Amino acid sequence: MSMDMTTVGDTGLLDTLQHEVAVFARRAEQTRLGGVGQVRNSMDRAAYLLLNRLDKEGPMGVKALAASMGIDSSTVTRQVAPLVDTGLVKRTSHPEDGRAVVLQLSPRGQARLEEVRSSRRQLMAELTEDWEPEEREAFCSLLTRFNSALSARMAASGLPGPEAQSPS
Repeated sequence: MSMDMTTVGDTGLLDTLQHEVAVFARRAEQTRLGGVGQVRNSMDRAAYLLLNRLDKEGPMGVKALAASMGIDSSTVTRQVAPLVDTGLVKRTSHPEDGRAVVLQLSPRGQARLEEVRSSRRQLMAELTEDWEPEEREAFCSLLTRFNSALSARMAASGLPGPEAQSPS
């Protein structure tokens, strides 16, 4: 049995937390936390997460990619199409089953992903430049824990959850 934290905890703190999460979500979407310089806002969240997943886990089929990201296969298919069209992702035949399609990061996609990652790292460094290293680590750990709890809750509800297993 889980405790209702709204009755045993500090409701003022929980109100502040829910408000700050809402503000963060709005600001993150407005800026897309895209980075700095010319790369800023140049890759949408869906593209970034798909490319990042293919980079971290290697080539895979649409169903496997969808499952690893906690989203529907049709959504992956729709989101991957422009990445294939622009040459960031390659579609190839599965080596054991020629009917199946395997998606993989192209060399161009790898270079573009690293460019965006570098820009985003620079932004994170700028936003936290006056933080102690321990504060950055604590924030990262707590944000990862929060995202994991949110994903688990969504999975338990049978809802597709946001991809939260790979650092962005």
